[in-house]
Amino acid sequence: MSGLFGIVSSKDCRQSLFYGTDYHSHLGTKKAGLAVLNHQFTRCIHDISTSQFKSKFIEELPKLKGRKGIGVISDFDSQPIIISCSFGKFSLVTSGLLKNKNELAREIMSQGGSFSEMSSGMINSTEVIGKLIARKSNIVSGIEYVFNKISGSVSLLVLAREGIYAARDISGKTTLVVGQNDESFAITSETSAFPNLGFKPVLELRPGEIVLITSEGVKEDHDILKNDKTFRNGKICSFLWIYTGYPASSYEGINVEKVRENCGANLARNDQIKADLVCGVPDSGTAHALGYSMASGIPYRRPLVKYTDGYGRSYTPPSQEIRNKVAKLKLIPIKSVIEGERIVVCDDSIVRGTQLKNQAIEKLWRNGAKEIHVRIACPPLMYPCPYLLSTRTKKELAARKVIKKIIGENNFDIEDFIDEKSPLYQKMIDTIMKELGVTSLKYQTINDMVKAIGLPKEKLCLYCWTGKD
Repeated sequence: MSGLFGIVSSKDCRQSLFYGTDYHSHLGTKKAGLAVLNHQFTRCIHDISTSQFKSKFIEELPKLKGRKGIGVISDFDSQPIIISCSFGKFSLVTSGLLKNKNELAREIMSQGGSFSEMSSGMINSTEVIGKLIARKSNIVSGIEYVFNKISGSVSLLVLAREGIYAARDISGKTTLVVGQNDESFAITSETSAFPNLGFKPVLELRPGEIVLITSEGVKEDHDILKNDKTFRNGKICSFLWIYTGYPASSYEGINVEKVRENCGANLARNDQIKADLVCGVPDSGTAHALGYSMASGIPYRRPLVKYTDGYGRSYTPPSQEIRNKVAKLKLIPIKSVIEGERIVVCDDSIVRGTQLKNQAIEKLWRNGAKEIHVRIACPPLMYPCPYLLSTRTKKELAARKVIKKIIGENNFDIEDFIDEKSPLYQKMIDTIMKELGVTSLKYQTINDMVKAIGLPKEKLCLYCWTGKD
């Protein structure tokens, strides 16, 4: 997924825009961009796959003078885009997954439209959304048109003369939060962008909600908001708390770090093993391990440390080769902490399984671990996400690979592998455990994960685990 940040200020906004956007660097590894509007639009986009956001954009700041601007850390597409249409110019950033991108692009081209943002060699999803907005008579009706046309999910920010239009994904998978300080209003995907910039959260958008942010505040009258009856009951992505989100962020008022501690505590309460230390796979496994340690009384230690944030997250890079390289280089084992110890290793999830096995577990065994007990903060992932850019096929998922090994290509009831009380579920876990080469393996159950988050089950997207919206 991508991270979005926008600001409208009574003063020059570039410093807050720069740092607010940078605070989303954990959400994307491919592209980043900023756009400001002064007398005209000024935009800059850079590749951040080999270097950090700050180093690429610091020299751009002098030319980004303005009182309102938007920024993005992108998982794939070059953003922001700028479009000129019948009702004027606007700049756009988006987050989400446009499943029917090619279908929409063909429709636009069949009616005489064209696409120019082709730096990746493919049609840019953000440009498709921009072209759909431009079909209508104004930005609000254009955004509503987008929500009615797309398959998948999209949250977006539109920078225009009158301010920043913000729209939360109509299915509610991602979120947007408005913040305020003495001189500005801002909008963010991650509330962790707010504290050090002096912002306090004042409004979390509802699924499908569209607001206009100006230097005077958030305009929520019915000229801007579509009638409530058109809003769908959103289900926010559970994985935001388990892995994707930043520890200092909150969604629906619920903090990420606290949820991860709850997950670890749940795993400990349902465990009977004896161990000498608990650790997390840095960084996203750390809070899960702290929760496990606090609930179990087993000391938390750091047998694996991450060298620098510059290596990024091994889950998000686009290719398996790059993911493996990042995981191998960023985690450094400490032999004096590992040798002879019985170790509980907490992690957020097992997606493909290769990093955990080859880069964490292998390093612990090689440095003398006596036992390795792996505890995972979410259930086995069964389905690729249809709403956000993460896993794209079933065959990537560790659990699916094991099911194929157990059952073959024959028809089977996937519910037998989702139900943690079934014999086939346990056989799947035992097989994954043997493939990882660990002493024991347990996953958190769906119900315990829901309790750890603290929202009603019907408010959470659990598609990755159940295949159901």
